[in-house]
Amino acid sequence: MTTLLHIDASARSDRSLSRKLSKAFVDTWLERDKLARVITRDVGHNPPPFVTEAWIAAVFTPEAQMTAEKREQIRLSDELIDEIDRADVIVIGTPMYNYGMPAALKSWFDKVIRIGKTFTFDLGRGDYPLEPIMSGKKLIILSCRGEFGFGPGGVRETMNHLETHIQTCAHYLGVNETHVIAIDYQEFGDARHEASIADAFDAVPVLVGQLIGERHNLRAPA
Repeated sequence: MTTLLHIDASARSDRSLSRKLSKAFVDTWLERDKLARVITRDVGHNPPPFVTEAWIAAVFTPEAQMTAEKREQIRLSDELIDEIDRADVIVIGTPMYNYGMPAALKSWFDKVIRIGKTFTFDLGRGDYPLEPIMSGKKLIILSCRGEFGFGPGGVRETMNHLETHIQTCAHYLGVNETHVIAIDYQEFGDARHEASIADAFDAVPVLVGQLIGERHNLRAPA
């Protein structure tokens, strides 16, 4: 049984193209995999609070010294990490804001990348002391961007701090494979934008079919 963690990060509602794209992905998956389960987390409308000094103190407090107040500080973080732990596929629908993540999505990442919970720290490993605890998860980034040329070789490739940042952070959540589908030209609103929308939605069932096929092949008896 496959579990999808569906995260939306847009501040918009019905007007959000990234929400529509992520919904199309999840709906298509459920149509093809009737046994799949979905965990929904809307950080765009219900953003996790920013990291505070009290939160940091609670995170680094040894278990034997935890108080009720400190446990409450990290309660949401524990809940969010549990959702990731249960997920096989993480689906993130997000716009590009100022060439990077929405603050709400960054706050989510800040709450779930935690020492002893999603990664370990060991100086004995030399120059790479951080190592993820979870593994084998797939990440699907479904984004919408006002401009264009953010992909490999594009005129704005070096300005793409959305997908690159997400992928860097997702490594510490056990993600080993990432796929990106993006809509471009939103600020232009011209024929190129309409074509980009069509291409993105056409790519969704292809990717879903590929991923479900891979999972079924992994389960097939030798």
